[in-house]
Amino acid sequence: MRAASVGEGAGTSLAGIIAGQAELVAALRSLAGLGLPDAWIGAGALRNPAWDALSGFAPGTNPPGDVDIVWFDPARASAEADAAIEARLRGLAPGLPWSVRNQARMAARNGDAPYASTADAIAHWPETATAIAARWTPDGIEIAAPHGTADLLGLILRPTSPAKGSVMAARAAAKGWTRRWPRLTMAPTNRSHP
Repeated sequence: MRAASVGEGAGTSLAGIIAGQAELVAALRSLAGLGLPDAWIGAGALRNPAWDALSGFAPGTNPPGDVDIVWFDPARASAEADAAIEARLRGLAPGLPWSVRNQARMAARNGDAPYASTADAIAHWPETATAIAARWTPDGIEIAAPHGTADLLGLILRPTSPAKGSVMAARAAAKGWTRRWPRLTMAPTNRSHP
Protein backbone atom coordinates (compact mmCIF):
# COMPACT_ATOMS: atom_id res chain seq x y z
CA MET A 1 0.00 0.00 0.00
CA ARG A 2 1.24 3.45 -0.84
CA ALA A 3 0.23 6.35 1.36
CA ALA A 4 0.32 10.11 0.98
CA SER A 5 -0.80 12.99 3.10
CA VAL A 6 -2.23 16.34 2.06
CA GLY A 7 1.11 18.08 2.53
CA GLU A 8 2.84 15.99 -0.16
CA GLY A 9 2.38 17.74 -3.48
CA ALA A 10 -1.08 19.05 -2.67
CA GLY A 11 -2.98 19.99 -5.81
CA THR A 12 -1.29 17.51 -8.16
CA SER A 13 -1.52 14.52 -5.83
CA LEU A 14 -4.64 12.51 -5.20
CA ALA A 15 -4.62 13.67 -1.57
CA GLY A 16 -4.46 17.27 -2.80
CA ILE A 17 -7.39 16.74 -5.15
CA ILE A 18 -9.41 15.14 -2.35
CA ALA A 19 -8.54 17.97 0.04
CA GLY A 20 -10.18 20.40 -2.41
CA GLN A 21 -13.50 18.50 -2.31
CA ALA A 22 -15.33 19.68 0.83
CA GLU A 23 -18.11 17.10 0.59
CA LEU A 24 -15.60 14.25 0.16
CA VAL A 25 -13.52 15.45 3.11
CA ALA A 26 -16.70 15.60 5.21
CA ALA A 27 -17.52 12.03 4.14
CA LEU A 28 -14.02 10.87 5.12
CA ARG A 29 -14.39 12.51 8.52
CA SER A 30 -17.86 11.00 9.03
CA LEU A 31 -16.48 7.55 8.28
CA ALA A 32 -13.50 8.05 10.58
CA GLY A 33 -15.89 8.99 13.38
CA LEU A 34 -17.48 5.52 13.26
CA GLY A 35 -14.23 3.82 14.24
CA LEU A 36 -14.72 0.87 11.88
CA PRO A 37 -11.72 -1.43 11.43
CA ASP A 38 -9.70 -0.93 8.23
CA ALA A 39 -12.35 1.44 6.79
CA TRP A 40 -11.83 3.50 3.64
CA ILE A 41 -13.75 5.38 0.94
CA GLY A 42 -12.81 4.19 -2.52
CA ALA A 43 -13.57 3.60 -6.17
CA GLY A 44 -15.66 6.20 -8.03
CA ALA A 45 -15.91 8.51 -5.03
CA LEU A 46 -12.19 9.22 -5.58
CA ARG A 47 -11.76 8.36 -9.25
CA ASN A 48 -14.47 10.70 -10.58
CA PRO A 49 -13.32 13.85 -8.73
CA ALA A 50 -9.72 13.11 -9.74
CA TRP A 51 -10.62 12.67 -13.41
CA ASP A 52 -12.82 15.78 -13.30
CA ALA A 53 -9.99 17.86 -11.79
CA LEU A 54 -7.41 16.50 -14.23
CA SER A 55 -9.78 17.15 -17.15
CA GLY A 56 -10.35 20.76 -16.09
CA PHE A 57 -14.00 20.16 -15.20
CA ALA A 58 -15.77 21.88 -12.32
CA PRO A 59 -16.05 19.83 -9.12
CA GLY A 60 -19.11 17.60 -9.23
CA THR A 61 -19.35 17.49 -13.04
CA ASN A 62 -19.37 13.67 -12.96
CA PRO A 63 -20.55 12.66 -9.48
CA PRO A 64 -20.14 9.00 -8.54
CA GLY A 65 -23.24 6.84 -8.30
CA ASP A 66 -22.43 6.16 -4.66
CA VAL A 67 -19.88 6.70 -1.92
CA ASP A 68 -18.22 3.30 -1.58
CA ILE A 69 -17.24 2.46 1.98
CA VAL A 70 -14.98 -0.57 2.26
CA TRP A 71 -13.94 -2.03 5.58
CA PHE A 72 -12.69 -5.36 6.92
CA ASP A 73 -13.99 -7.34 9.87
CA PRO A 74 -14.51 -11.12 9.46
CA ALA A 75 -16.56 -11.20 12.69
CA ARG A 76 -19.21 -8.88 11.18
CA ALA A 77 -19.24 -10.06 7.57
CA SER A 78 -22.96 -9.78 6.84
CA ALA A 79 -25.19 -7.68 4.66
CA GLU A 80 -27.14 -6.72 7.80
CA ALA A 81 -24.02 -5.25 9.45
CA ASP A 82 -23.29 -3.25 6.31
CA ALA A 83 -26.89 -1.98 6.18
CA ALA A 84 -26.68 -0.86 9.82
CA ILE A 85 -23.51 1.11 9.05
CA GLU A 86 -25.16 2.70 6.00
CA ALA A 87 -28.03 3.81 8.25
CA ARG A 88 -25.57 5.39 10.70
CA LEU A 89 -23.81 7.21 7.88
CA ARG A 90 -27.12 8.47 6.45
CA GLY A 91 -27.79 9.95 9.88
CA LEU A 92 -24.43 11.75 9.81
CA ALA A 93 -24.61 12.90 6.18
CA PRO A 94 -28.11 12.24 4.81
CA GLY A 95 -27.51 13.67 1.34
CA LEU A 96 -24.81 11.19 0.32
CA PRO A 97 -25.49 7.88 -1.48
CA TRP A 98 -23.61 5.60 0.93
CA SER A 99 -22.75 2.03 -0.09
CA VAL A 100 -21.03 -0.08 2.59
CA ARG A 101 -19.34 -3.42 1.91
CA ASN A 102 -17.31 -5.43 4.40
CA GLN A 103 -14.57 -6.83 2.20
CA ALA A 104 -14.36 -9.94 4.38
CA ARG A 105 -17.53 -11.13 2.62
CA MET A 106 -16.84 -9.92 -0.92
CA ALA A 107 -14.09 -12.26 -2.20
CA ALA A 108 -16.42 -15.16 -2.99
CA ARG A 109 -18.83 -12.83 -4.82
CA ASN A 110 -15.92 -11.46 -6.88
CA GLY A 111 -14.47 -14.90 -7.66
CA ASP A 112 -11.29 -14.25 -5.68
CA ALA A 113 -9.49 -16.09 -2.89
CA PRO A 114 -10.39 -14.72 0.57
CA TYR A 115 -9.01 -11.25 1.20
CA ALA A 116 -6.65 -10.58 4.10
CA SER A 117 -7.47 -6.87 4.47
CA THR A 118 -9.20 -3.98 2.78
CA ALA A 119 -6.00 -3.14 0.84
CA ASP A 120 -5.86 -6.74 -0.38
CA ALA A 121 -9.47 -6.48 -1.59
CA ILE A 122 -8.81 -3.14 -3.31
CA ALA A 123 -5.86 -4.69 -5.17
CA HIS A 124 -8.34 -7.08 -6.85
CA TRP A 125 -10.73 -4.40 -8.17
CA PRO A 126 -10.93 -4.41 -11.98
CA GLU A 127 -8.93 -1.32 -12.99
CA THR A 128 -5.92 0.38 -11.43
CA ALA A 129 -7.55 3.83 -11.59
CA THR A 130 -10.42 2.56 -9.39
CA ALA A 131 -8.31 0.35 -7.10
CA ILE A 132 -7.68 3.28 -4.77
CA ALA A 133 -9.11 4.34 -1.43
CA ALA A 134 -8.67 7.11 1.14
CA ARG A 135 -9.34 7.64 4.82
CA TRP A 136 -9.11 10.47 7.30
CA THR A 137 -6.42 10.14 9.98
CA PRO A 138 -5.13 12.52 12.67
CA ASP A 139 -2.39 13.46 10.17
CA GLY A 140 -4.83 14.17 7.32
CA ILE A 141 -5.74 12.14 4.26
CA GLU A 142 -4.16 8.71 3.80
CA ILE A 143 -4.27 7.00 0.42
CA ALA A 144 -4.32 3.22 -0.17
CA ALA A 145 -3.17 2.50 -3.71
CA PRO A 146 -1.96 -1.09 -4.14
CA HIS A 147 -1.18 -0.38 -7.82
CA GLY A 148 -0.06 3.21 -7.25
CA THR A 149 -1.78 6.40 -8.41
CA ALA A 150 0.07 6.94 -11.71
CA ASP A 151 -2.69 5.49 -13.88
CA LEU A 152 -5.43 7.44 -12.11
CA LEU A 153 -3.48 10.70 -12.33
CA GLY A 154 -2.34 9.91 -15.88
CA LEU A 155 -5.94 9.30 -17.06
CA ILE A 156 -5.09 5.72 -18.04
CA LEU A 157 -7.49 2.78 -17.88
CA ARG A 158 -5.55 -0.41 -17.18
CA PRO A 159 -6.75 -3.73 -15.71
CA THR A 160 -5.28 -4.79 -12.38
CA SER A 161 -4.56 -8.22 -13.92
CA PRO A 162 -5.00 -9.84 -17.34
CA ALA A 163 -8.00 -11.74 -15.96
CA LYS A 164 -9.77 -8.44 -15.19
CA GLY A 165 -9.27 -6.98 -18.68
CA SER A 166 -12.68 -7.90 -20.08
CA VAL A 167 -14.41 -6.79 -16.86
CA MET A 168 -12.64 -3.42 -17.04
CA ALA A 169 -13.53 -2.94 -20.73
CA ALA A 170 -17.19 -3.78 -20.05
CA ARG A 171 -17.32 -1.38 -17.09
CA ALA A 172 -15.72 1.42 -19.10
CA ALA A 173 -18.23 0.94 -21.92
CA ALA A 174 -21.28 0.63 -19.65
CA LYS A 175 -20.33 3.72 -17.64
CA GLY A 176 -19.31 5.78 -20.68
CA TRP A 177 -15.97 6.73 -19.19
CA THR A 178 -14.21 7.74 -22.41
CA ARG A 179 -17.24 9.83 -23.40
CA ARG A 180 -17.39 11.55 -20.01
CA TRP A 181 -13.60 12.06 -19.82
CA PRO A 182 -12.34 12.28 -23.44
CA ARG A 183 -8.68 12.43 -22.39
CA LEU A 184 -8.80 8.90 -20.95
CA THR A 185 -6.68 6.33 -22.71
CA MET A 186 -7.27 2.58 -22.56
CA ALA A 187 -4.18 0.47 -21.97
CA PRO A 188 -4.08 -2.99 -23.54
CA THR A 189 -6.30 -5.38 -21.59
CA ASN A 190 -4.07 -8.41 -22.06
CA ARG A 191 -1.47 -7.36 -19.50
CA SER A 192 -1.49 -5.85 -16.04
CA HIS A 193 0.18 -2.80 -14.57
CA PRO A 194 4.00 -3.22 -14.48
